[in-house]
Amino acid sequence: MSDIAPPPAVFNFAGHLLALNAARGAKAAYIDEHGTLGYGQLDERVRRMAAALRALGLQREDRVLLLMHDCCDWPVAFLGALHAGVLPVAVNTLLGAADYAYMLTDSRARAALVSDALLPVLRQAMALQPHELRHLLVSRPAGALPEGAQALDALLAAHAPAADAARTLADEPAFWLYSSGSTGRPKGTVHTHGNLYWTVELYAKPVLGLHEGDTVFSAAKLFFAYGLGNALSFPLSVGATTVLMAGRPTPEACFERLTRLRPTVFCGAPTGYAGMLASPALPARDAVALRMCSSAGEALPREIGERFTAHFGCEIIDGIGSTEMLHIFLSNRPGDVHYGTTGRPVEGYELELRGEDGRPVADGEIGDLYIRGPSAALMYWNNREKSRETFQGAWTKSGDKYQRNANGTYTYAGRSDDMLRVSGQYVSPFEVEGTLVQHPAVLEAAVIGVEDAQGLARTKAFVVLKAGHGAGEAMEAELKAFVKTRLAPQKYPRQIAFVDELPKTATGKIQRFRLREQERGRIAAAGAIAAASRSGASV
Repeated sequence: MSDIAPPPAVFNFAGHLLALNAARGAKAAYIDEHGTLGYGQLDERVRRMAAALRALGLQREDRVLLLMHDCCDWPVAFLGALHAGVLPVAVNTLLGAADYAYMLTDSRARAALVSDALLPVLRQAMALQPHELRHLLVSRPAGALPEGAQALDALLAAHAPAADAARTLADEPAFWLYSSGSTGRPKGTVHTHGNLYWTVELYAKPVLGLHEGDTVFSAAKLFFAYGLGNALSFPLSVGATTVLMAGRPTPEACFERLTRLRPTVFCGAPTGYAGMLASPALPARDAVALRMCSSAGEALPREIGERFTAHFGCEIIDGIGSTEMLHIFLSNRPGDVHYGTTGRPVEGYELELRGEDGRPVADGEIGDLYIRGPSAALMYWNNREKSRETFQGAWTKSGDKYQRNANGTYTYAGRSDDMLRVSGQYVSPFEVEGTLVQHPAVLEAAVIGVEDAQGLARTKAFVVLKAGHGAGEAMEAELKAFVKTRLAPQKYPRQIAFVDELPKTATGKIQRFRLREQERGRIAAAGAIAAASRSGASV
């Protein structure tokens, strides 16, 4: 285990960051579309935010919904809430009103901090069902505000900076993140002040080696656990500069910032790296200043990592984390990257792979991944059943399946809910997908199990082709043959459907359960048509 000293019992992470950066005054902490926020300005605004929340009557552990696009106001709002002992509930900016209505009710948020562009959908959510929201604070309003809402800048200007952070405990709740919903309804995951400290000390510093001279740009958004580390707790803990982007991280938008602002560290997800490599606007190596890239969200296919490194000359440090563990606990390392694997356990975390009987499996066998480490969440809010299923004493069940290799690295086998049994053997959807994307015509792929006419499980692939490649029977046959030459016979996809895009969460994870739902709907509809045809009815 790690010998890093734990945080003190009385510990406020926002106060901790402000103290670390007290001498950095004029240095840029954040750069967004509106300008630069220096460390001194960040300190003042965070303290004003804390004072304002207290003046609004918010008490320790009251919840504040944080529905904001990535901009300089986001870290001010998040850290200001922590400083005041109030709990920010950071939520996905790409959801609908019904989702926000559920989160408002579930969290019992007393206030909401919202970007002006997201105010209409939040107001729709507020009208859908009862809630306890009393204060609506709007970042950079472009026009008149609805009755009762306040402009965030005006609120901050009206309050003097708070002198001292709330005397919170390292182990007390600090903030919530809602799970990404890759397997169903999001769950409110409760994290502590100390959890943020541990991810910095165990991963950001010793593994990524982030330092004061870095400029970090994360395509993964701040509401995502991976993005929260990349763009807030990690860079602020070492005095680095962070680039924020409010809009979608399209390849072109990322390229513009990589070439104009020349960050040294870029953090993305596999789907983003694949899109960048497929873009005709891909910049030359000497047009960027990257020394390292990070990847999480899904396992990085070997082919994507190797091609990216060949083009830019820098490694992608692929790792796996989770909302429940807050950040990455299994990772490759600079200078020790094994593409096609997720590397080795991060020091300070223990990993176990367990079989269906709950016992550890041998190297080379697929098992369920369990993690023990100091950044684990406390619970899922209002969900005891799921909490007990996931947080099992000192261990957290990840929901992922892995196999451990002889050299100590781990290879991803897929989500537990996505694993397939074909001909009595496990088939990893990720393994088949990773093989398909090696074909020069394939941009993305997702694999699920379907039943054949005999009720046996078979694999079906949904494939997004690169521009210039046509779908059809010839391409389907070519892809099947391609997989057969690389994997065991039972693993090749018996069916291939060509689609324009795959369903994903906002964090880039493929939602295979959506594909399974679509497939069940298609089969049911086909069955209804067939039944109607046999009976002579019209449809």
